[in-house]
Amino acid sequence: MLLKGKTAIITGASSGIGRSIAIMFAQNGASVCLTGRREEELQRVVSEIRSAGGTAIYYVGDVCLEKTHKGISDLISQEFGQLDIAVNNAGMVGPIKPVAEFDLNEWNQVQNTNSTAAFLGVKHQIPLMVKSGGGSIIFTSSFVGSRVGLPGMSSYGTAKASLLALAKGIAADYSDKKIRANVILPGGVNTDMAGDQQQREWAANLHAMKRLAEPEEIASSALFLASSMSSFMTGTSLYVDGGVSVCK
Repeated sequence: MLLKGKTAIITGASSGIGRSIAIMFAQNGASVCLTGRREEELQRVVSEIRSAGGTAIYYVGDVCLEKTHKGISDLISQEFGQLDIAVNNAGMVGPIKPVAEFDLNEWNQVQNTNSTAAFLGVKHQIPLMVKSGGGSIIFTSSFVGSRVGLPGMSSYGTAKASLLALAKGIAADYSDKKIRANVILPGGVNTDMAGDQQQREWAANLHAMKRLAEPEEIASSALFLASSMSSFMTGTSLYVDGGVSVCK
């Protein structure tokens, strides 16, 4: 088991990529804390993990609020006593339209959910990791913004690209504390965020592999970055994009 004896926070864990990461981490021996806004779905994932013999708890809250991250950290300290891994995965696409058509509230909602929430997360995760002797921080970003621009996705791309800079800053600030920070850059993924069938087919055709990733394929990359297999990686990015970055 690659994560035996480790503890992990996964945000946006009620479905999609976050759900798959939580399950895979638990299968590999980690005690996991799932966070999200939909309690019923979090309960289902926690029950699935526990039924398979894993250890899981959950916290319901809005990742855009700092009190949520403080509550998660308090729960981790109380239940597990340490924090080794944090996957800041929660996100949203937001409106699809040209940048000049955004109003400020729409823009800020996308930035807050994808970027500011990640900052609030690490603000409370890092002190726990320092006390635990180090850890691995992982951000779920996107090929959009980091490598390509897509029509109507300037707000999403801006927010997701900021996570690369955040990871580099954490690496510069906390490598001496044995804290690593890296970014996963998925291509299109077969989740609810992928849209209807027509949108999925359009997205699949952007990729060299002509398909979307399954959430478990992204989770495998998170497992690699969380484990000692990536012990000399920090402040960098891992493209898991089915070749979309070579096609655009």
